[in-house]
Amino acid sequence: MSQRMLSSVLRARPNVVLRRAATPALTIPQRFSSSDSHSQETFEQFSERYVAFFQGAQDLFEVQRGLNNCFAHDLVPSPGVVEAALRAARRVNDYATAVRVFEGVREKVENKQQYQAYLDELRPVREELGIDTKEDLYFS
Repeated sequence: MSQRMLSSVLRARPNVVLRRAATPALTIPQRFSSSDSHSQETFEQFSERYVAFFQGAQDLFEVQRGLNNCFAHDLVPSPGVVEAALRAARRVNDYATAVRVFEGVREKVENKQQYQAYLDELRPVREELGIDTKEDLYFS
């Protein structure tokens, strides 16, 4: 019986030591978020960041992820950002995404005149890349 008790005490003892070593004395929680570094970003910095992102995008996933992140902000992307996104969509050979960029712009602007201003400014790029809008493709 004493051997049994001794073996159970020895088995219990390392667990106590391990538990003490596993708990750190003091931990300070830190919050890491990709949006923290961009919280005080100006519109120009935002535009430069996304133009650079779309210029470096090499596959469809990156382009769509960038569009999702870009349009998630509470602002309308600049025509330079839209142009870079269009060129990236055509570079990865995805016509549907290029058309949807204009759908995203249409949803973000406040009125039809602003949307028309984007279309007018980006007309040379649309013609160069051969991109039609949804309105051009489907007569409703």
